[in-house]
Amino acid sequence: MKKLLSGNEAIARGLYEAGVSFASAYPGTPSTEILENVARYDEIYSEWAPNEKVAVEAAIGASMGGVRSFAAMKMVGLNVAADPMFTFAYQGINGGMAFVNADDPGMHSSQNEQDNRRYAKAMKICMLEPADSQECLDMTRAAYEISEKYGSPVMIRLTTRVDHSKSLVELGERKEVPAVPYVKQRDRLDDVPAVSKQRRYVIEEREKQLKEYSENSPFNYEEMHDTKIGIVASGVAYMYAKEVLGDKASYLKIGFSYPLPIEKIRAFSKKVDTLYVVEELDPVMEEQIKAAGIDCHGKDVIPNIDELNPNIVATGILGKGFPSKTVPDGLFVPRPPALCAGCPHRGFFYELGKRKDTVMVGDIGCYALGGSEPLNAKDLGGCMGSAFSIGHGMSHAFSKSGQQKRVVACMGDSTFFHTGINSLTEVSYNKSNTICVILDNRITGMTGHQDNPGSGYNIKGEPTTLIDVERVVHALGLKNVRTVNPNNLADMKATLDWAYSLENEPVVIITRWPCVLKKFSQEDAEEFNLDHTPCVVDEEKCIGCKKCMTTGCPALRFNLKDKKSEIVESDCVGCRVCAQVCPVKAISRKGYK
Repeated sequence: MKKLLSGNEAIARGLYEAGVSFASAYPGTPSTEILENVARYDEIYSEWAPNEKVAVEAAIGASMGGVRSFAAMKMVGLNVAADPMFTFAYQGINGGMAFVNADDPGMHSSQNEQDNRRYAKAMKICMLEPADSQECLDMTRAAYEISEKYGSPVMIRLTTRVDHSKSLVELGERKEVPAVPYVKQRDRLDDVPAVSKQRRYVIEEREKQLKEYSENSPFNYEEMHDTKIGIVASGVAYMYAKEVLGDKASYLKIGFSYPLPIEKIRAFSKKVDTLYVVEELDPVMEEQIKAAGIDCHGKDVIPNIDELNPNIVATGILGKGFPSKTVPDGLFVPRPPALCAGCPHRGFFYELGKRKDTVMVGDIGCYALGGSEPLNAKDLGGCMGSAFSIGHGMSHAFSKSGQQKRVVACMGDSTFFHTGINSLTEVSYNKSNTICVILDNRITGMTGHQDNPGSGYNIKGEPTTLIDVERVVHALGLKNVRTVNPNNLADMKATLDWAYSLENEPVVIITRWPCVLKKFSQEDAEEFNLDHTPCVVDEEKCIGCKKCMTTGCPALRFNLKDKKSEIVESDCVGCRVCAQVCPVKAISRKGYK
């Protein structure tokens, strides 16, 4: 049976067909949908882990326990998970183990543009690169055969277009794989230096065997057409080259990309006049090919910045792109991303943005938008869970240098569980006057509403242990802690006033209100007033001062003709932040007096 699947859906199907028993991940675009789809297969135990390191460690444990296991993450997530993966590469698998690393060329939803193919070489493990959904399924199944044959974890490198593009996939049946009985093997699995020294030689020998496999892998193959141009490409870059050149070029499609099949490439290069290496981001293959003495073009014609597309490939190789129409200036109005109408973070940022001599450190999540106009609250950000640590360092720097500034650092509830607990421990243990704010919107928001340890539900929507944020904060030794409804601007202001008054101590504020887009649970309905009756503007009272517009709510409009504010009722959820801001009380809930 054939089915139209995205790359992420096909990976999930491949895990099912490969007989995988355990899968763990932390949500992160563009890899999030893999685990969401895996959770639909009852044969696979699946879970959201607090972070990528924990997800990989759990998958390692499952492999050591003898079953086929899996972990998924976006590229910055592998930075978090790299510690256990490097060691596991030395130990080797028991049950087969594969993991997805999803790179994000073009930074559609990421804070940097890194090429994680280099991790495979650094870890000395093998890597597969699917180009479409069928290859996602096929390579996932093959990954476990390779893993168990060579004793290596396998990295499956995806990119945003492969993750999210759809193509027809031939489905197969699940292969049930018996567990490998656990046997104590300290000489392999106990990673003390004496053991690792011996394992170092083992992985070098394994890499030689993987190089031999790469030269004969069915995922590395030639397509011979016109031999004036030869293309070496992997992943979606291969698809772009094929779209541009068709049968006017010959191709060496690289699917098993580390170790690279150098001799296969050398033989292919002799069959063509000019060799081009087409790859997204870094010259990972190009550097290895040139180091082997094979002449080729690469980053001299294909840029190493931003996501590739057929037009870029055509321009680089043919010297001209495809004909296209230009868009007249002014036709499109720039629309930067904004917090949703009714977002519970808005009240916090609105009040914080009015504070003087304040540096606001953000984190990775919806609240990253707090620096945009008109809120203008956020100064800077870092990596996942770093806000409190960065804020702590800045607070001490300001104190030592005599700069009269206060640091406010914020992160969401899921980010707090991810790595923010360690970050807050730094603040508590080493003492600074940082104001740490946990924006608890009761869900993992930006990646699409995945549950987390603070939501009370697991990946399958089943009730589970709820880890209370405030109790965790107190357990870390923080004494100055307050929880506030951020939609109540008076309470939000008073809470910030209280925090600023404690000049020599760390402070934690927890803003607690569910994401406006969340599917509300019974517990949400019992705790919060979720009346979404929209607000309206009384035109007779409105004086056109635009004060309400300073909240940045997308449900608000300003009518230039009438010089009055308006509210799009279909967008408004009645959070009433704008009503509290209006100086003449011209805004109220529809039907309310």
